[in-house]
Amino acid sequence: MTPTFATLLLLQAAPAGRNPIIPLLIQMGAIFAIFYFLMIRPQQKQRRQHEERLRNLRKGDTIVTAGGIVGEVVHIKEAGGDDAKARTMEDHVTIKSAESRVVVERGRIARVTGPTGTTGPAA
Repeated sequence: MTPTFATLLLLQAAPAGRNPIIPLLIQMGAIFAIFYFLMIRPQQKQRRQHEERLRNLRKGDTIVTAGGIVGEVVHIKEAGGDDAKARTMEDHVTIKSAESRVVVERGRIARVTGPTGTTGPAA
């Protein structure tokens, strides 16, 4: 009985005394660590900062909605009622854009550009 080509490759790929899976696991772990520190962690940090800015939204702030409407916050109606102090992303925010007033959910605000009269950070 002669060995097949696949059998010869398997015998050649795994020399005696060495486990081929350990270097593969080390490489996979290194790739995951690189992805975590370069992509996942910064995105989580940006998301937390954005949610914090939305929770600290005040009357007079200039915002941009997810639909592209730019306006000034006129009123914030919290969905939890009077006794609940937790600000949720379902709170209704009334904004004034030109001569129109629009009600949007707090979670649909894409960007807080700053208080009225400012256009953002100085260049």
